[in-house]
Amino acid sequence: METGAIAAGQLLIATEPGRGGYFDQSVVLVVEHNETGSLGVCLHRPTEVPIHALLPAFAAHADPSIAYEGGPVNPEAVIIMGEPATPEAPPPGWQRIRGEVGVIEPSFPEELIGSSFGQLRVFVGLSGWAPGQLESELIRGSWFRGLVQPSDVFGDSTSLWRRVLRRMGGTTGRWSAWTERPELN
Repeated sequence: METGAIAAGQLLIATEPGRGGYFDQSVVLVVEHNETGSLGVCLHRPTEVPIHALLPAFAAHADPSIAYEGGPVNPEAVIIMGEPATPEAPPPGWQRIRGEVGVIEPSFPEELIGSSFGQLRVFVGLSGWAPGQLESELIRGSWFRGLVQPSDVFGDSTSLWRRVLRRMGGTTGRWSAWTERPELN
């Protein structure tokens, strides 16, 4: 489990499953954290919105070809996450978040997308926190924290919450076996 200062590249993994609400069993990637607050994207909420309706240039290069719902804040915001095809020489227009996970500029040249990125995913909307709000939620125990891996962003989003918790192991990993039947928890 991650400790220390909140930073881009950290995953927020929701605690207390079964309580309902938008972030129940969520995995959120922090993409920015500074004195004005924190921004992230939910990694596990596929939509039915085709990418070609949002960003035609990226549609042929995204798998799946639908956008993911990044969060309930600013539903018009579009974030393109990418993994460079050549990590040791990432393309201009890509900003590293952590490791091989980063944000792609929407104006990235269409003719270079396929050769520049091995994987990409499009998110619509953001998850956001005002200054100090995320810190307060961490103190209350609303989130576990871990570090992002490319498979968290670009892999199968089904059961992501459970997979990330299992990977974390220990006491935190036990949450991955949570069930809606209280007598089994």
